[in-house]
Amino acid sequence: MDERIQELIDFTKAKFGLDDYYLERHGISRNVNIFNETIYTFDMEWFPKHIAKPDDDSNPEGTAVIEFNLHAGKFERAIFVMGKTYAKDGIAFPNMDSNEIIKWIEEETGLIYGKQFQLRRQQEREFYFEGCIDGIAVSPGAFIEVNLDQDGKLTLFSVTGPFPSKNMVIEETYHLSLEKIEHLAKEQLKLIEYPSDEQKKIIPVYGVEEIFVTNDGRSTIPYGLDDSPYVRIDEIIVWDEPMNEPFERKEIRWFEDITAEQAFSNEPSPDSFPITKEEQDRCVQAVKDFLRQVYPNDTGKWLLKTLKRNKGYIHASVRANYRDDRVFQRKLNIIIDANRFQVVNYLDNEMMLQIFDQFQAPDEVTVTKEEAFEKIKELFELKPVYVYDFEQDQYVLCGKLDCQYGVHAADGEVILLDELL
Repeated sequence: MDERIQELIDFTKAKFGLDDYYLERHGISRNVNIFNETIYTFDMEWFPKHIAKPDDDSNPEGTAVIEFNLHAGKFERAIFVMGKTYAKDGIAFPNMDSNEIIKWIEEETGLIYGKQFQLRRQQEREFYFEGCIDGIAVSPGAFIEVNLDQDGKLTLFSVTGPFPSKNMVIEETYHLSLEKIEHLAKEQLKLIEYPSDEQKKIIPVYGVEEIFVTNDGRSTIPYGLDDSPYVRIDEIIVWDEPMNEPFERKEIRWFEDITAEQAFSNEPSPDSFPITKEEQDRCVQAVKDFLRQVYPNDTGKWLLKTLKRNKGYIHASVRANYRDDRVFQRKLNIIIDANRFQVVNYLDNEMMLQIFDQFQAPDEVTVTKEEAFEKIKELFELKPVYVYDFEQDQYVLCGKLDCQYGVHAADGEVILLDELL
């Protein structure tokens, strides 16, 4: 075993009090974050000594699943299965004091409370924190969770998402208000058909499509962008002739064989390499050939939105080249072999959407958009958020425009949208 790995195993055992455990499985994984950095993680599964090993690959109660970020030199995750720990002299907070937990998080992560993370909510022995910049939320979201058992022993510690450093932030004073962007707010109010599972009915609702508005009020950043690097294509796929060949799915290999030398030398992942123009063109052709095989009559009906690398493959995000009022839209995720530029597998959400075809049709729309806007404009929310802008490679101050309510387009009732889904 690599000496550096053995040192890390010994350190983990001592830190988390795992004398009554043995290391059952371990390995190295890697991923690429939104800053296009390759992050190597050492993953460990520690089994309690006194519990029989299951016949399958599952983890018994009390198993410690621990992940160490080799790039940052910090633990990112420690989960004791089913909230049960057999650790002795491990990490514990007998007083269950949030201030003690915050101090410990600062030591573990190097983050500063109030500057880079803040307490979002506390629920008995569960503590939830979120990333911030001087108290202002960030997007993509960043989260820290700490759970304790009844004795105050650590049963879960998890750090998820990027926590930006100061040099990645364009700091500004927040100037936006709903009055200043009322025209944008009205534009974001859309007529949407919500499928209500409880009522088994499609309900027409005027609701707000979330969006980020830059601090100067002049531009917007879409909500819910990918949290990994991607290339925007936006090309309608058309063809003259279908391809009369059956498509055969191939098994996807999601796990990479990573060596310690790759990890400790921080070798860039192939997923961090840009998708060249030549590769983009070959991917477009691969998508076209696939659609000619599987959807032969659909020329011009599909839009190739983006391409991004993932575990040695290139994922093509494809959307139907139309937009109806449904809240869920038809889409495909097409997986391309990055070496041969051939489609090997795909996901289609058609089966999920067909469930809604059984629902009762929506009532006739009798409320206009202007009437709906007047009913809920006082319920709109505009909250400051620092948003990562892929074009600038920095976090910029925005206002997140949203509304938890909508207007029933048939009877004019103001309703809470969460109650529809």
